[in-house]
Amino acid sequence: MKENKALFTIGTAAEMLGVHPRTLRNYEDAGLISPARKGSWRYYTLRDIQWIECLREMVHEHGLSINSVKKLLKYTPCWNLIDCPFEKRRRCSAFFSNTLVPKKITRIVPPPMNDDIAA
Repeated sequence: MKENKALFTIGTAAEMLGVHPRTLRNYEDAGLISPARKGSWRYYTLRDIQWIECLREMVHEHGLSINSVKKLLKYTPCWNLIDCPFEKRRRCSAFFSNTLVPKKITRIVPPPMNDDIAA
């Protein structure tokens, strides 16, 4: 199943996220999400669902307001706002869809510490 294919109506997406559909409309009104639309119907992708989970973490676990998130995202990517660990970012579609992130990330291993160096 492709992450960017619109699959879920607002009711299904809200149920998956454990929120009221009004919450998703509030995020959309704030400009934080933009689901695909066909007429008056909204359709959410798996990528949208992942992003909304991240938004909810910023709001509920880190205490940021929706307006704060919106303003901060103008200056820095979401993973800097909540100090997202590398392992979580590695699975995050928002991280890899960002144009500042290379498509292939290689982990840099620090050189071994040399105990023979005098202080």
